[in-house]
Amino acid sequence: MIAKLTGLLDDTGPDWAIIDVGGVGYLVHCSARTLGHLGIRGDRVVVHTEMQVSETDQRLIGFASGAERNWFRLLTAIQGVGSKVALAILSALTTEELQRACAGGDSAMVARANGVGPKLASRIVNELKDKAGGLPVAPGMPGIAAVPAGSSSADAVSALQNLGFKPAVAATAVGKAVEELGEDAGLNDLVRVALKRAAGPA
Repeated sequence: MIAKLTGLLDDTGPDWAIIDVGGVGYLVHCSARTLGHLGIRGDRVVVHTEMQVSETDQRLIGFASGAERNWFRLLTAIQGVGSKVALAILSALTTEELQRACAGGDSAMVARANGVGPKLASRIVNELKDKAGGLPVAPGMPGIAAVPAGSSSADAVSALQNLGFKPAVAATAVGKAVEELGEDAGLNDLVRVALKRAAGPA
């Protein structure tokens, strides 16, 4: 299993890149977002990869981050979501946006991706809603991601989880409370406001 490639960017296309590793060119299928991160021909790149093998095809899928690869694995585990659809979703949304969409039940955001209709978008959001909070939160995600462990925000997320809220719901609610109160807000205020947000309508 090839898990990561480190080499030179040899060439790119609409949905693929060739990574030269020690004189061997690996064809890697990528989302538009990952292609945008790779840079220009000749740049040194690191690509996280996932090997997909079927009866008729064998391909290497590349990702700019481990978080994107984790989401790809979750998406392709859903019935009706193949590698092309998963990459289309990851092209349309950042991992942070996808996490927020699943945590908040926002199927319309997922449906922005090419080839994803309302029915499939709803299935994706419903199946990943509980799993979204269990993934490492990428930088920029409201809530725990924006603050170090042990901070008021992280403690507020833990407090909501202890009260029975799912991790994704707790993180989203605390993120909204931080936006409303500011990053210097105390733990009690964050929990109070986050509880209102978590208990309110989605």
